[in-house]
Amino acid sequence: MSLRPVLATALGSAALLCAAVGPATAAPAESVTASVESVTVDATGRLADDGTVTLSGTYTCTDATGPVFVSSSVSQDSPTSRHGVGGTRAVCDGAEHHWENTGKVTSEKLEPGAARVEATIMELRPAGGLPLPFFHVTRQQDIKLAKG
Repeated sequence: MSLRPVLATALGSAALLCAAVGPATAAPAESVTASVESVTVDATGRLADDGTVTLSGTYTCTDATGPVFVSSSVSQDSPTSRHGVGGTRAVCDGAEHHWENTGKVTSEKLEPGAARVEATIMELRPAGGLPLPFFHVTRQQDIKLAKG
């Protein structure tokens, strides 16, 4: 089975759970493992003619008990309108790893130029038989979308 349908199902379930139970609570990232956990976003993303966006960067995480993913989204012009750009399964072993997410934006066309990316390391942590989202770290960064 492909990772994309599994990831979509897992993230969809997490979103429904968040809506049903309210926001997940976690200690601020700075007090958890600020020096150990991080996510970066490369300064340039790729934008294909068909609307496919590729974003990348690095991440480091630790202490996971459930499946972990690096998710990303991109926006231009409107800070309230974000486009999800895939998700990558993460390995939380304390080492730095590369991530790359690719997705096709269908609701509105993105253009080459300035964009804002948000990357998040999110774990589906088991709690009473249900996987609940636990956010390890999030980063927002301005980037350049380039044809490619």
